[in-house]
Amino acid sequence: MTTQEPDWDLYRAFLAVLEEGSLSGGARSLGLTQPTIGRQIEALEQALGVKLFTRSQTGLSPTDTALTLRPFADNLRVTANALRRASTAASHRGTVRITASDVVGAEILPPILTALREAHPDIVIELVLSNRTQDLLQRDADIAVRMVQPSQGALIARRIGAIPLALFAHRRYLERAGMPASVADLRQHALIGFDQETGYIRAMQQRGLALSRDMFSLCTDNQLAQLAAIRAGYGIGMCQTPLAMHNPDLQPVLASAVSSELETWIVMHEDLRSSERCRIAFDALVTGLSGYIGQTA
Repeated sequence: MTTQEPDWDLYRAFLAVLEEGSLSGGARSLGLTQPTIGRQIEALEQALGVKLFTRSQTGLSPTDTALTLRPFADNLRVTANALRRASTAASHRGTVRITASDVVGAEILPPILTALREAHPDIVIELVLSNRTQDLLQRDADIAVRMVQPSQGALIARRIGAIPLALFAHRRYLERAGMPASVADLRQHALIGFDQETGYIRAMQQRGLALSRDMFSLCTDNQLAQLAAIRAGYGIGMCQTPLAMHNPDLQPVLASAVSSELETWIVMHEDLRSSERCRIAFDALVTGLSGYIGQTA
């Protein structure tokens, strides 16, 4: 058994294969080739003197030793990310990686980021659009716009407010199909809604969103596709009220009977508190999204 200390790249390859379940998946997640990550796994096994994976019909299965090592490797990843953040914190110039949902990133953030760019042209923005909650502790992003209150520790979180949601339809659709007079009437209309029922959807239903999948004429989990269908006059769908206010052709439907809210938070890892560019971007998001929500006050 060798006593040489494995470097971080070998543990990073180990975590990638462990999380993806295969050499090819781990290689894709790190932007490496499969032979390269395979050599790194072999090098780590040789350095530690243990077997980390066994081949199975479904890919690579971690050994008991690999599962024992995983939490320690996770700690190494957190430490490596903290070192990277600390090493670049003092610079005003550089990149800030922001994650947000599809609709927020495509419909709301562009003018906010434009104002940020005009005031601070040295800051480069990486914008990740995903409805999956990115892990700020693992440096998937520097700053996140979230629609749920963060539960992880080591995060700086600022609640912006609640974005109102309501049913809207294009005037062309309502001229053709008529305005529903009650929630029961909605079943006679073309409704636009979700495909997969999520925990968030169930939570909204419990708060009075009386819509279920069997009522929909168009089912999609892509929020941008839902918004585009509403704007095209396909039917009636849920939309952020401030967005609808910018389009006079979109009219509220049963506003007093069917409505909900999106709690909105700006979140950043506490290690980035000393990063000037991250603080600037964080403050710009707080100001811009507060103004967006304030339109409906």
